This record gives sequence, C-alpha cells and structure tokens, in this order.
Amino acid sequence: MPTPIRLKKIADRIKDDLSEMLLYEIDDPRLLGVTVTDVTVDRELYYASIYVSAPEGRERSAEVLEGLENASGYIRYSLSQTIELRSFPKLRFYWDPTPENADRVEFLLKQIQDEREQNENKTGTKQDDQAAEA
Repeated sequence: MPTPIRLKKIADRIKDDLSEMLLYEIDDPRLLGVTVTDVTVDRELYYASIYVSAPEGRERSAEVLEGLENASGYIRYSLSQTIELRSFPKLRFYWDPTPENADRVEFLLKQIQDEREQNENKTGTKQDDQAAEA
C-alpha cells in the first residue's frame, strides 16, 4: 500500500496531466473551459476521484460530467501511458461547487462593504451639514 505522500504525488500527477489533456488533446465541445479542481486517489489505487468545474457554473455540470464519462476510457488509457503504475485506477468524475460558492461569498462580502460605505457616506454627509449649520 502506498504512503500518503505517494498517493498525493499520484493525485497531483493525474491532475496535471488531465488538465493538459483537456487543454490540448480532447476536442469535445462539452469540455471547453473545464477545470480540474482536485484529484484524490484511494489507498488501494482502485479509484481516482476527479473533481471538475467550469466558468458557467452548475448549469453545465450534467453536460460536462457526461462528456467526461464518454471520454473516460480514452482519458484513463492516455494517463496510464504517461503515469507508470502497476494498475491504473478507475476514474470517477464529480462536480465541484467550490468555485461557485467562493464567487457567491465574494459577491456577498462586496455587497456588505458597499452598504457600509454608503452608510458612512450618509452619516458623514449629515455630520457635515450639521457642522455647516453651526
């Protein structure tokens, strides 16, 4: 059984090689703009869980996952040619909502900041008006 460090190296290598494949080799229009966000490999090297996202968000998730499932045989074969393992793990694809959630949190924080600035401006304007009257 591989060490945790070895598992991490294998996962990182799968992530890097798959990202390159999505950019340069795979011509499926369903997979345009897809980003590999994370890869985990189980201790027995039986499964590699691959997490992906796309700029368009959850609307494309079904389309992207279907495209990856259709190309999984080619992807697994290509990866097995570049990553030397006794047996290459089976690939499982999952949608990663983390980038969408991060965008939502950033939007909310920006909204709060804008509201604070507006409140400060209103308060500052009232104080200025009161100072001018005095």
